[in-house]
Amino acid sequence: MSNIQLIIEERAASIGSFMVGRLLPFREKRMVGPFAFIDHMGPAFLSDHESFDVPPHPHIGLSTLTYLFDGSIMHRDSLGTEVEITPGAVNWMTAGKGIVHSERTPEYLRKSDKVLHGLQIWVALPKELEQMEPSFAHVEKQDLPHWEEQGVSFRLIAGEAFGRKSPVPVYSSLYLLELKAKTKQRIYIGKELFGESAIYILDGHITSEGNLFEPKQLLVAKDSGLCEFEMSDNSTIYIFGGEAFPEERFIHWNFVASDKALIEDARQRWLKQEFPKVPGETEFVPLPK
Repeated sequence: MSNIQLIIEERAASIGSFMVGRLLPFREKRMVGPFAFIDHMGPAFLSDHESFDVPPHPHIGLSTLTYLFDGSIMHRDSLGTEVEITPGAVNWMTAGKGIVHSERTPEYLRKSDKVLHGLQIWVALPKELEQMEPSFAHVEKQDLPHWEEQGVSFRLIAGEAFGRKSPVPVYSSLYLLELKAKTKQRIYIGKELFGESAIYILDGHITSEGNLFEPKQLLVAKDSGLCEFEMSDNSTIYIFGGEAFPEERFIHWNFVASDKALIEDARQRWLKQEFPKVPGETEFVPLPK
């Protein structure tokens, strides 16, 4: 994998009272394909009097993808959706012209010790779909394509790869794959992938041409030919990417758009509380100064 263009180290960031590891955006690499934002949440160990609570907040111009390794989050949104996100399931919320959601520890877990660990991802929408009607999809773990190959367990979380297609309703050419190896394995990706490509190492390490890469590192390839590398014992990695958009994307707070005017409009709408409400919720996250 001599074609690594950039190594991004996970950086500490705060989302309210909760610390995360920020991977994207990065100064030298704002996006990988349509992937605009990735946070590694946890593992956070919460006691019986602590809960994960992100009050209602808005999004435009993107789809959020929540993928948990451990723990549980109750998702509620302004479409009236109320669904518990459990490990291995995909929560896919498309904001389009505007959606509001809250993310909280489910009621039945609030008085017990708990752990929360997973990925929070934003996928930018193509320019012609940025103002689409908002929508929501939830896909259970068992409904995602998964297969074994030469001692490696593959799961296609979203998009298309290796002749397979995830049921998650994406709006552009992309892929998000999970690879798990219990024993040391050589991986040959070849030309299966397309567009821009990156690897995130969650557990274990990978080696390529004598270089060792560690957990919490994001390796961005020069092109999609990720070629060959070796996964260590008990390793888990995520390979993601896809076709980059022709236009730049601007990110401000929770808003993503190809036009700064759309972001300013969303700011004003949130300031005036003109976004749709999440049923049963009265709190909200104020617009940052």
